[in-house]
Amino acid sequence: MATGFEPPPYPFDRIGDIKQVAASLPGGSVDLSVGNPSDPVPDLVAAALAEPDPARTYPPSIGSPDLRAAVAGWADRCLGVDLDPSEIGACIGTKELVTGLPHLLRLRFPDRDTVLYPAVSYPSYAMGAELAGCRAVAVPVDEAWCLDLSAIAEEDAARALALWVNTPGNPAGGLDDLGAAASWGRAHGVTVLSDECYAEFTWNGQPRSVLQHGSDGVLAVHSLSKRSNLAGLRVGYYAGDPDLVLYLQEVRKHQGFMVPGPAQAAAVAALSDQEHVDVQRGRYRRRLESLIEVMAALGVVAPMPDGAFYLWVPAPEGDAWGFARMLAAEVGMVVSPGEFFGAAGAGHVRLAAVAGDDRIGLLRERAGI
Repeated sequence: MATGFEPPPYPFDRIGDIKQVAASLPGGSVDLSVGNPSDPVPDLVAAALAEPDPARTYPPSIGSPDLRAAVAGWADRCLGVDLDPSEIGACIGTKELVTGLPHLLRLRFPDRDTVLYPAVSYPSYAMGAELAGCRAVAVPVDEAWCLDLSAIAEEDAARALALWVNTPGNPAGGLDDLGAAASWGRAHGVTVLSDECYAEFTWNGQPRSVLQHGSDGVLAVHSLSKRSNLAGLRVGYYAGDPDLVLYLQEVRKHQGFMVPGPAQAAAVAALSDQEHVDVQRGRYRRRLESLIEVMAALGVVAPMPDGAFYLWVPAPEGDAWGFARMLAAEVGMVVSPGEFFGAAGAGHVRLAAVAGDDRIGLLRERAGI
């Protein structure tokens, strides 16, 4: 009997043995393998969640007027971008949107079948293409882990539904030239999808957005998971090209994709406050610097990223799995081998600076700092 799509093993399920080794140390493991926030939910968000009224009725699929106005206000303050609320839509966390966009774009442009994405990047870009029955084509990155647009073959560009960019990048923290990406997309008639969920954790310069270079032919994707420690609330949003946003709003309405009402109300509170984000920025910056010191104590150089809250660390002798097992056995640290983020990432490991200060302090003790 013929079989269809067979899902591959989920990358982070492949390190179960490493987690067991780390957990065997006194005090247990310090899991830095996934970018899973552990810090407190802001008080003003908790207060908004306690209100019962938003749970009473079906929430607007496109996002409530208050939510879209809050996104527009945040974009003006933080990105210097003037958005009309009609150019904004809500999504159930950004991973749902990332993996679903190729399918929706293929319905709109059935003569195109290719999704371009960075060769070292978040695995869901490629998986979304596969789930849509598209070709997933990796675009090479340069020595700064940024997209090399000149390396895109013309035949791939001619078939492309979309080009993904991610700035600051996961896993390596690179900062792409988003203006160049937008220009490339317009020149080739390819939609540029810009994942900007780490924008407020840009360490080298100001937050960047593809929307700073105009909205024609581009879509920016943002999340509350990282900036506000709300990964479990599942609230994201997209904004950009008015025709594309309207198309997505209408199709997703038919699909029944709705961010729960209480989550939308909490998102309004989170987007209206910057103080808690500034506190979180300080936490992540401090933890990154502390983890760099842990790596140094173990004899490994870990560069500070230009953005995001990950360290992208070259493994000694290029043996990422061996390095991951050594870190688990010696200091109880759980990391992700770089191949999870594409074959071009082999030879590195990724550390997510998401564990609390006390847990990172335990790593420092174990490393002899």
